[in-house]
Amino acid sequence: MKAASALDYREIARRKLPRFLFEYIDGGSYDEVTLGANRDDLKRISLRQRVLRDVSDIDLSTTLFGRRMNMPVALAPIGLAGLAARRGEVQAARAAEAAGVPFTLSTVSACDLGEVMRGVKQPIWFQLYMIRDRGFMRDILAKAREARCAALMFTVDMPVPGSRYRDYRSGLAGAPGLFGAGRRIFQAAQRPSWAWDVGVCGQPHQLGNVAPVLKGRTGLDDFFRWMRENFDPSISWKDLDFIRSEWTGPLIIKGVLDAEDAREAARIGADGLVVSNHGGRQLDGVPSTTRALPAIADAVGDRLTVLADGGVRSGLDVVRMLALGANGVLLGRAWAYALAGAGQAGVSHVLRLMDAEMRVAMALTGVTRIDQISSDVLVRD
Repeated sequence: MKAASALDYREIARRKLPRFLFEYIDGGSYDEVTLGANRDDLKRISLRQRVLRDVSDIDLSTTLFGRRMNMPVALAPIGLAGLAARRGEVQAARAAEAAGVPFTLSTVSACDLGEVMRGVKQPIWFQLYMIRDRGFMRDILAKAREARCAALMFTVDMPVPGSRYRDYRSGLAGAPGLFGAGRRIFQAAQRPSWAWDVGVCGQPHQLGNVAPVLKGRTGLDDFFRWMRENFDPSISWKDLDFIRSEWTGPLIIKGVLDAEDAREAARIGADGLVVSNHGGRQLDGVPSTTRALPAIADAVGDRLTVLADGGVRSGLDVVRMLALGANGVLLGRAWAYALAGAGQAGVSHVLRLMDAEMRVAMALTGVTRIDQISSDVLVRD
């Protein structure tokens, strides 16, 4: 199957990945209502076609957090994305760098920060959760400073992990020990190309940034147990003081869905926020990003840089998000599917598709610069 769109890579990924890993990337929480709404609500946004305008010179470039980008897109943090292909986060970071857009490494990545930084020349963004073990947090923030990460993305919508039924059905969760491991091994054996590329040639698997605290335990059961035990449900706005004491660069708060929370993020001095429901993976039934974004953008005005994610699968979707008030857009599953489907080349292809599709959408809505994309390019009901 040859991919003609970012969404085509989903089917390629499904064919290549073991079931437990595909369901982990593809699934959401509970009945996946919010997961579906992210896509459905975004697709319903109608663009206003304009004609007979000079659109011969289209420029997608923008500047976010002091960095010039070739287009207003960044790769979102995805936990364990590096298991989708051999040393996968390194491949994705290289593709992002070649395209002139940021890559964001998750705290719970398969490849650690040092390995990813050795694979690229430009600083990346780093994502962090609030972890009970503050010593671990100080250590990882020190590594991010030493690596000259260009921004810190602090995820706040995961004080506890969401309940994801697909992970239980696939054997990734709920069946620790030999039974769960046996199910995953059986599924991996049904995908021999992945088993060879990732399971054999992709060694060593030390579960990235959390390897030091796992103390030699490298199984997925150990990893998820550590996550459950170390996410901190006591987190509050005052904990941002701790983050600011350890990090002086751009700070982006990820996981905001409410305008009042957005105003609080501006009040405490964040530099940006991500309007996000964690890709529909946390609380099911909350609004889609498309519904939440306009009110949040209005609430913070120019005080914060507003990013958004959730359901973006094309350059048209990027333009829709920008028109709803975002300054930039994070790609999540779009790059994870592509990484699983074709490695670095797949991620590069998706970024080229985003570029080409954005250019078409801008030309046919009569705009030539990113700062010209506003609610004026939308059909008003």
